[in-house]
Amino acid sequence: MAKTTKIQWADATWNPFIGCTKVSPACDNCYAEAWARRCGRKFSKVVRSAGPTFRAPLAWKEPKRIFVCSLSDFFHNDILRADRHDAIHVMRTAPQHTYMLLTKRPENIKAQLAGTVWAAGLPDNVWLGVTVENQEQADKRIPILLESQAKVRFISCEPLLGPVDILGYVGATWGQLNTGKFLHWVIAGGESGFDARPMHPAWARSLRDQCAAAGIPFMFKQWGEYAPSPDGGLPDYLPSSAGYYFEIPPYLSKVWRFGKKQAGRRLDRREHNGVPA
Repeated sequence: MAKTTKIQWADATWNPFIGCTKVSPACDNCYAEAWARRCGRKFSKVVRSAGPTFRAPLAWKEPKRIFVCSLSDFFHNDILRADRHDAIHVMRTAPQHTYMLLTKRPENIKAQLAGTVWAAGLPDNVWLGVTVENQEQADKRIPILLESQAKVRFISCEPLLGPVDILGYVGATWGQLNTGKFLHWVIAGGESGFDARPMHPAWARSLRDQCAAAGIPFMFKQWGEYAPSPDGGLPDYLPSSAGYYFEIPPYLSKVWRFGKKQAGRRLDRREHNGVPA
């Protein structure tokens, strides 16, 4: 369990459960699975963490923005109902924190929260999000997310594996605004690791521009392994000597494998660190 984290959109991670199974293309190069492999763990078996880790937020007195289950999925079917209730109790007992639940299984949310104190809606300090790596998953997961009673609903487009149109989900119409069913935050980033897939710059720019048009916060987490230039500067073209590059159809642009650290997290020469108030 990490008290602090290098994840830009969180102050800390908390893993009351460890282990998960793959459900979509975003899972193909799962960093948590790679971590488990290095630790000699069987990642496909979801287990409850030991006592001190399970209760960790209770020991943190200063308010933190906490990414819950960075090594699992809070709404995984294999988590026992009683264990999920215990995790909810921890969050309720430490209300000074903001808890961010990010899932690839939004279809489970309603049933798994039934019978809990959160059945009628999440408290304001519990934010709910879904992973959206491409348009297929956007259209599958976001509508379910928008039906949830959460103060902040967000999407994490990491790894971003294709262009994603979210204008239908960000309060762009009076109908969405009147019902309150729209997104409040977008996080985007490329994939890192040995088998990382490149992210086209146009995909990230499109999400940035859609968020600006809708007036919602946008965070660009990282380029990942590949970028148009070191630390995301312009232009998109570099000489072939700069490194290995990909052409990603249907756009005529190139990215090079600089590595996560050198690729950085600047999009068109600036960082984007938007977070809901």
